Amino acid sequence: MILDYPLIWGFLIAVAIFAYVILDGFDLGIGILYPTTKDADERTLMMNSVAPVWDGNETWLVLGGGGLFAVFPLAYSVIMPAVYAPIIGMLIGLIFRGVAFEFRFKSSVERRPFWDISFFAGSVVAAFCQGLVLGTLVQGIDVVDRTYAGGWWDWLTPFSVMTGFAVVSGYALLGSTWLVMKLEGVPQAHFRRVSKYAALVLIGFLLLVSMWMPFINESIMEKWFSFPYLLYTFPVPLLVAVTTLVLWRALMSDADYTPFLASLVIFLLTYVGLGINIFPYVVPNVYTLWEAAAPDSSLKFLLVGAVILIPMILAYTAYAYYVFRGKIKSTEGYH
Repeated sequence: MILDYPLIWGFLIAVAIFAYVILDGFDLGIGILYPTTKDADERTLMMNSVAPVWDGNETWLVLGGGGLFAVFPLAYSVIMPAVYAPIIGMLIGLIFRGVAFEFRFKSSVERRPFWDISFFAGSVVAAFCQGLVLGTLVQGIDVVDRTYAGGWWDWLTPFSVMTGFAVVSGYALLGSTWLVMKLEGVPQAHFRRVSKYAALVLIGFLLLVSMWMPFINESIMEKWFSFPYLLYTFPVPLLVAVTTLVLWRALMSDADYTPFLASLVIFLLTYVGLGINIFPYVVPNVYTLWEAAAPDSSLKFLLVGAVILIPMILAYTAYAYYVFRGKIKSTEGYH
């Protein structure tokens, strides 16, 4: 049997990126939501809800970025110069956020607000920069002779800024619904209300993105508004609408788990929609998976490592979430 190694690796990297988005997305969302409460104990509860798992969540970022470098070196060499600035901004944000996780619990009460600001600012910057990268890729990258030919500021456009805010709002929804699932009592009721506002903002951004994207890329217009592509693409917005209704009904009730699960499904469906827009390209409208891939011999060698490594990552991630399952109590801590 002949395997399509570029396609297999494209799928694996797409899965790794999605795993990072949903796993690190909700703990970035918790940092984004820090200003919604001024209660020190409530902020401690928020951080404690992800303290055991936040660093493991970022494993998927390393896997996705490292996989792109090793498997699709041409795509890596073109994409990175186009988004150096937001990538560096994201990494700086993640550094400030990670330091805040470790130092907030050890600092004095007087200095704790400094680490609160670091946690909030790092989360917002990291999320916003990820949205900038997404917007830059969707709107297209100038390539000449297999080299990035754009300018230093090409990543900064109205569309990419809009996608930056959209990602921030999406992570805020993931974070708030995660807290609805993990907390109880007054804090849970507070974040249930916050989730409603976050859901409305995200729905607005999804509508805006959906209306804007077809006008910046002709191939996207064709895939979503022409026959027979319409038969395959129409179920995606329909399912998003149904899942959004499920989310809203869950937020209006006393459901603990459904809001978070519905938020994950919305992210999955929008990710599938993004994949429809981009596939089969790894650099949109420039290089396909097969054109940008490393030699098959390299892909085979790397796949052996992936077959061993990915199940290990999945196992320890699942175990961590299993051990720290259930509600967070005000008397519990992980530092």
